[in-house]
Amino acid sequence: MRCATRRGLLRRSCCLAQDLRRSQAQRIASQQAPDGTPYAARKQRKNLRGKKGRIKRQKAAMFQKIRTQKNLKIEQDENQLSVGFFGRVARIARVHQEGLTDKVAKKGPAYHYPARPLLGFSAADQVLIRDLLFLHLG
Repeated sequence: MRCATRRGLLRRSCCLAQDLRRSQAQRIASQQAPDGTPYAARKQRKNLRGKKGRIKRQKAAMFQKIRTQKNLKIEQDENQLSVGFFGRVARIARVHQEGLTDKVAKKGPAYHYPARPLLGFSAADQVLIRDLLFLHLG
């Protein structure tokens, strides 16, 4: 492939990667799997009353920090393009993606997490990729 053609494709694929990362982060924020089904609900905690007069904490959305640009990264070279979790965050994401058993704390009990697919191609993502390929080929 000629150098200019390859550079043009890489420039377009960089925009594609940013769009894919954005759509993955939005889907994780709305707590939906790539096929549109909602994530399994969190396990209910038993004693939520707390001390008298103490303000209860609001329910926080799952995966708030993992979907940030710092953790959901783009890696690209001349042959491939990757959007995903890398490094230490990848282990946590894999446990939730596949529904594995992991320790809650370093010396704490083990817990079987239900599968909550963080990454995957939705129908809109597939159309976006297909359109970019048709644009490049035609």
